[in-house]
Amino acid sequence: MNLSGKRLCITGGAGFVGSHLADRLVADNEVVVVDRLGNGRREWVPDDAELVEGDLREDAAVTEAIDEDTDAVFHFAADKAVDSDAPNEQFRLNTELTATVLERMRSVGCKHVAFTSSSTVYGEAPRPTPEDYAPLEPISMYGAAKLAEESLLSVYANSHDFQVWNFRFANIVGPRLQLGAVIPDFIHKLRDDPSELEILGDGRQEKSYMHIDDCIDAMCYVIENADAAMNTYNLGTRTTTSVRTIADIVAAEMDLDPAYSFTGGDRGWVGDVPRMRLSVEKLAGLGWTPEGSSDDAVRRAVRELLAADFE
Repeated sequence: MNLSGKRLCITGGAGFVGSHLADRLVADNEVVVVDRLGNGRREWVPDDAELVEGDLREDAAVTEAIDEDTDAVFHFAADKAVDSDAPNEQFRLNTELTATVLERMRSVGCKHVAFTSSSTVYGEAPRPTPEDYAPLEPISMYGAAKLAEESLLSVYANSHDFQVWNFRFANIVGPRLQLGAVIPDFIHKLRDDPSELEILGDGRQEKSYMHIDDCIDAMCYVIENADAAMNTYNLGTRTTTSVRTIADIVAAEMDLDPAYSFTGGDRGWVGDVPRMRLSVEKLAGLGWTPEGSSDDAVRRAVRELLAADFE
């Protein structure tokens, strides 16, 4: 699908990933952002994009955002907390959002959708994990919801003639990343107390990190070059970094030398996957290869967040 001269709807488009995508697409397309502005911010929406403020589960918002002229939907709206304190409600909310968006698309004849899934659908899988790894056994309610939503997308691809681009993200970092993610959490803690930094788990948790600019590049490339009915791609880097290394990078960039304390155990919270590395060979086979390392992505994101006076 060519991403030029289209009417595109981005759900959750005032949030971290959605607003960066809107920035990229608005020059060549008519972009409609729909967001309830819970986690997203109005100022992150490009001036040339239309903003529909509202909850997609309500008829007024979904009908205003997705109409007969919509060419494609980027469905990014979700409760994104992997360690939610209301996991059953999170599962219900996220699956209901996706079901509502897909049914609205079907009713108006819009059959192209891109979806932000997650590495959490794999659970504690062997590494590097390819897209065809099975069985998928998530260990968090967030991952379970993402897998359920992928199943809904498969139904619409196979039974309603949709074309789907399903992206399983590693950890995406960069400007506008908010509290709840490890880098802004460390920055926030060190601003509160520069002498000590508490690290969840044992600090040895090791995962892939990808910069938001590379993530947006990869998504747009896949959408323009992958043309199956159901296109599932991992997005990440070929390397990993540990939570302790991230702490080292944040401390160094803030010119601090804090003492570390650890909460203990091999994971930060219930449902946390201690080690994750996605295979990106399918993405490379399509013609897009991540060049930077996880450490590079983390260091760049730390500098950007500090420069933006992250709060």
